[in-house]
Amino acid sequence: MDLSNSNTAKNLADAFGGESMANRKYLFFADVAKKLGMGDLAKLFRDTAAQETEHAFAHFRLLHPELVVEDPASLTEEQKKAIAARCLELAIEGETYEYQTMYPNFAAEARADQDAEAEQEFEEQAAESQEHAGMFRTAARNFGFLTSIEHHHADQYSEALHGLDGVAPAAKAAGDKWICRQCSMIYDPAIGDPDSGIAAGTAFEAIPDDWQCPICGAKKSLFVPYEEAIAA
Repeated sequence: MDLSNSNTAKNLADAFGGESMANRKYLFFADVAKKLGMGDLAKLFRDTAAQETEHAFAHFRLLHPELVVEDPASLTEEQKKAIAARCLELAIEGETYEYQTMYPNFAAEARADQDAEAEQEFEEQAAESQEHAGMFRTAARNFGFLTSIEHHHADQYSEALHGLDGVAPAAKAAGDKWICRQCSMIYDPAIGDPDSGIAAGTAFEAIPDDWQCPICGAKKSLFVPYEEAIAA
């Protein structure tokens, strides 16, 4: 069935997005409930999240029937490779959009909102304006960090896609950047983390041990040297 240029295709995509968001939201709620000592409520959120996942998968299968695998044993190696390649292509497409368009635009808008909010409300409610400005600065900072994360993800998927064709990954070497093993945030000493008091030019080794990842809150010890492809 050709769903291109149809309202149903858009509705399926919207439904997939809604169910996917519900899944992650409920898992977040489950984590909150667990921390509050409400085990039964946490289980309810986790169980519902699992159901939302199944709903999302059902929508995605209709959107991408080429990815539906009903009998893996009946597939040739070429067919398996084609399905895996399609998954990687979609992953690359999504990550590339995030780091080239979505997060840069979000960061720019957050910076603009920061200025507008601070200027508009400063005289009326200075404290609230300062809080808003800080929130927008944090959003802009996080969107900036996420841009490099999604770029990293896209590179990983591209490498895996080339690997399906037998192309060996490019040689890599660790430089002065470090990457969070939990969320893939990349610490670049040239940028630092000014909002956390880490000035630009600060080597990772010189960061205080109690510093945490600005994206996920992981400890400094969860960072490892970031390996980048060596230029030919």
